[in-house]
This record gives sequence, C-alpha cells and structure tokens, in this order.
Amino acid sequence: MAAQLLNHNDSPPFADHKDLHKVIDATQLGNVPWQYHPEHDAPPWMDKEYEVWYRDPCLMAHNMLANPTYKGEIDFTPFQEDWALQQADKISEDPNTHGSTFVPIILSSNKTTVSVGTGNNKYYPLYASIRNVHNNVRRAHRDALIIIGFLSIPKTDKKNAKTESFHIFHCQLFHRSLSAILNSLKPAMTEYEVLHCADGHFRRVIYGLGPYIADYEEQVVLSCIVRNWCPKSLAIQTDLDSGSPYQCREHTDLLIHEIIDSDALWDEFGIVSILVPFTNDFPRADIYQLLSSDLLHQLVKGAFKDHLMDWLVKYLRLTHGTKRGDEIMSNIDRRIAAVASFTGLHQFSDSRDFKQWTGNDSKALMKVFLPAIEGHIPQDMVRAFCALLEFCYIAQRNVISEASLNELQNALTWFHHYRQIFKTTGTKPHFSYPRQHSMAHYADMIRLFGTPNGLCSSITESKHIKASSRNNALERKRARMVAALAEEVCVPHLRCLIHYFLFSQLFPDDPRNPEDICACPLWRNVYVRNNCIFVNINPELEGIEGLEVARVKWFFSFKFNWVTYPCALVQWFDKVGDHADEDTSMWIVRPSIHDDGTPSFAVIHLKTVYRAAHLIPVYGRDFIPNNIQYFHSYDAFCSYYVNKFADHHAFEIAS
Repeated sequence: MAAQLLNHNDSPPFADHKDLHKVIDATQLGNVPWQYHPEHDAPPWMDKEYEVWYRDPCLMAHNMLANPTYKGEIDFTPFQEDWALQQADKISEDPNTHGSTFVPIILSSNKTTVSVGTGNNKYYPLYASIRNVHNNVRRAHRDALIIIGFLSIPKTDKKNAKTESFHIFHCQLFHRSLSAILNSLKPAMTEYEVLHCADGHFRRVIYGLGPYIADYEEQVVLSCIVRNWCPKSLAIQTDLDSGSPYQCREHTDLLIHEIIDSDALWDEFGIVSILVPFTNDFPRADIYQLLSSDLLHQLVKGAFKDHLMDWLVKYLRLTHGTKRGDEIMSNIDRRIAAVASFTGLHQFSDSRDFKQWTGNDSKALMKVFLPAIEGHIPQDMVRAFCALLEFCYIAQRNVISEASLNELQNALTWFHHYRQIFKTTGTKPHFSYPRQHSMAHYADMIRLFGTPNGLCSSITESKHIKASSRNNALERKRARMVAALAEEVCVPHLRCLIHYFLFSQLFPDDPRNPEDICACPLWRNVYVRNNCIFVNINPELEGIEGLEVARVKWFFSFKFNWVTYPCALVQWFDKVGDHADEDTSMWIVRPSIHDDGTPSFAVIHLKTVYRAAHLIPVYGRDFIPNNIQYFHSYDAFCSYYVNKFADHHAFEIAS
C-alpha cells in the first residue's frame, strides 16, 4: 500500500467513497456520459403519518362471550349446514384445535358525516360483533355490535382527489389499517385460548374472520376490484347476470401470478392487482366469500329507490313528455299522501322530492307505493315493482326456511322477467347494475350466513344516528317526557311507535300488533278516525283465508247475566274474487252492503279481533282531487287493496 501511495505523492487517488462514486458517475460509456434527473417530490398525502384509533378486538370478543345477559341467546356450536360449520370442520381437522368453539368476528365499516355540532366532520368507524350471538340481540342494540376503531381518511386537494394514485393509496391504507387492528386475534386463530362464557362454562375458543357488512362502494375497496364489477362472482361488467361462478382467493392469486400485465387484469377481470385484501393476512379467510348481503343499500336504496323509482320517472317523461310526466308524478304523490294512517306508517306529504329521502323514507315508501302507481304505468312495470317488494319482504324474515328460499328465488325470476319492460320501452338499455345483480346471490348467502336482517348496514347506520344524537345533546337539553318529545320532534304518534317498539322487543315472534285501534268521532279535534281490523272467523284456515276485514265504528261493552261482554260495532268488507290481484299480489275488498244498499254492520267480541289492517284505495287510472286528505281515504273510494306491505306481520297474513 505504501509503495502505491508513493506514486501519488503520499495521497490516495480518491478522497473517500463519495469521491470514488463521483468519478464512476462521470465515466463515459463510449461517447455518451451518464446523466442524473431528480424525481419529483412525493405528494404530501403519501408522506403524511395517519392515526388509527382502535380497541383490542380480542378483548371485545372476550367481553361478549362472557356477557351474562346473552345467556340463552348465544350459540357455541354450529347447528346447521352453513359457513360456520364448514369452518368448524376445518378447525377440527387439527388435533391441537379439535373440539374448540369457533367464534367468527363480524366486521362492518361505513364512512359517515356527523353534521350536528361538529362542523360536518367525516368519520370512518369500524364495527365488530361475534356471529355466535343471535340476530335479535344484535338488532336490539344490546352492545353486541360495538365500534372498535376509527379508520383514517386521507385528504388531498381537488386536483389529486380523483387520481388513480390517490385512490390506490387510500385503499392500501384501508387494508393495512384493518390488518393492524385485527392482528391481536391472529394467534388465537390457530391456537386456542380458554375463555369464561356467558353460561358459566369455560371453553377453548378459536377465532376467525366472519361476514363483512358493507355497502357496494365499500365492497369494491374490500375485494380490490374495479368499480361496476361484481365483488363476489366472475361475471363480466357488461353482463353481470350471466350466471358466472363465484370468485375465490385462490383464483385471483393464480390470475395475478399468470397474467403479469396489470392493465389486462383490470380490463378483462376487474381486478386491481396492486392491492392485496387484508384477509390475506389471516387464516381461513376469503374476502369474496365473507362479503355479506346488505338489505338496506342493495335492495331498499339500490334496486328500489335508485333503480326502479328513477326508471319510473324516466319512463313517464319519455312516454308522455316532461310536462305530462311530471303531472302524473304529482298525482302519484297525491295518491301516496291520501293513504290512511296506520301505526308505524310514515304519513307523506304531497310534495316530497324522492331524491332527498333517507333509507327510512324509502322503506316507508315501499309500504304504500304499489297502489299509487297502478293505472299510470304498464302492467308489467307494476308487476316488476311487486316482485321486487316480495323479494325484499321474504329476505327480511326472521326465519328463512328452504321453502322461503324457493319463494325468494321465484320472486327473483319474476322480477327478471317483468323488468324487461324497461328495456322494451327504451327506458334502460341494460340491467347490469351490481347492487341489483346482488339479488342473485341472496339465496346462497342466506344458506351460508343465515337471515340477512342480522347482517345489515341499517344496524350500523343506527349507531351513526346515535352518535349524531349525542352531539346534538351537547348543544341543548332534550325533552324528558314522551309527550314533550313528540311535540319537539313533530311526531304526534310517538307514543304508539314506542309502544310498538317495546312490544316487538318483548314478543318478536308475536304476529299481533300492539297498535291503538281507533274508533274516535273526533281524532285530535280534526277528523273522524275509524281503523280497520282483521277479524278471525275460522282459526283452522291459514292467513287471510280464515280472516275477514272490517272497519271499527265503535267500541263498547255491556253486561248480561252479570257477565261483561267487550264488543265492537264493525262494518264488514267483502273480498273481491277468490284470490289476490295478479298485478299487485294484494287482495281487494269493498264495503259490504245489503240488497237494499245499506251497509252491513255487526257486533263482534273483541277476542275475535286478530290485529289491525291497513287498506289503500284502488285508484284506477283517474287523477284524484287535490282536496282528498288521508282521513278521507276510507270514505272516498269504492274498493281497497289489503296492504300486505304495511309491515312484516301483514305480509305473512295477507300473502
């Protein structure tokens, strides 16, 4: 080394490694020198740190499993051939976990804006539950579904908000956050832990990721697919109802491995290959299978409100012109406003804008919409609406048997048949809509995960409302008594609604209604109110076959031989025909009269009153007068539909 330094006057040829690199960079390759071009700075949202607040989901599961109030309402073994049993079979194959209780973790996420007292702040809550608790517990807000985290919402300027790079980053942050939050569950997914359970016993427990409740926009992010593709099947975007097989994790991994070109995966398969679902970090988890049905966003807000209702307006304007079409829509509004009041039924005004309705408004509209459109649109359109409503009400049952699934599939078949009228009239060129297409998966999803009413985003959205109410409570004191609260929120029948709620919670399977059946000569000092009822005339016959419809004129009682007889004076209605109307699937009745034209009255015992009935006029093709009010409904028309869509009990009775 010393001899070499003598050649350079005791100085090395390079001062340090940086000097060496600089000489190398300046070395020419032939006659072409190396050049350096600095990269642009990364956008600020990519370098920013994001906070994710969460609670330990493992401790959440511990608390739910040990909650003594769930005793008798929590299952520790699968009892039917469904997804949970399949998972339990996989767990039993391992000698170390054989005999363990399988605890699926239900997840749900949904962005929301809390606007009251918070400055329109956006939140991204993550909810969790365990599938072992019964659906009625989860729906009853008994802390069986809780918030375990708040996900970060990256923000940027308008220039970058809709860029692909920002969207990809948002999705990556979402999946990375979920994986981190759920990481504490991972050890107990392969090695059991012993826990104290609600019934007092200790059990070995194995966790697993269960159904994920999400609307379609959230499902797109979760399944890492391109928007407008199906998150569950291999159907192509332009023909979602082609009957394609289900997607699975192994198939996607194989496609990404075999097809290197990400553009081809995007265009031909709807796969965003750069994204990896969070479920890939956990055993026995396939996001395509775990995405559950969502009654609220897929059926109520999707197929009914955003699809069929919008198509109806478009058809009327396309067929009759904008002016005449809007006149018909105004008459439909008046028909809806003229519907008689009924417990739990929203009373609509005649000037509502459909596009501003909430999910609850859409649910309320479904109950009264069918008779309002009949006579204004083609028969097949009415039947398409009817088939969709049938599908919705069957899917919302608390208990769904194999016979119910056959009814569900039959309703879907008729819906697909009758919706073709929208294509033949030029209203819609195709029906390839993901939310509407999801109806094709309901039967299979019910077989996997059970009834959808316990896995619906309406449960989590009610939590959003609760959070908003808490913020509102910070601003001012709320009413403490029911009467005062009814006046404050402008809901005069709030007491009846609370009565109905308590009854449904205490007796969820009771087909009766706890509503007030009114026979009042001056209701609220405004109008005469005489409600309609179902009268039990033959208990041996099922449904409406053993019932008659009547209108209560007066309640009274009298004594005879020291026995008190509680009675009602009623006016009878006669059924029109021996089957329901083919277009609306509802029975039609008309006031019963004698040969001399006088109404048919009777005195009946109150024990024969089965429950309240709701009737909607058969409007026909004519426009109704502007001065018709809802309290005129039972006196102003000649015949009525027995509204089986008034509530779920009426649906079972009058179907």
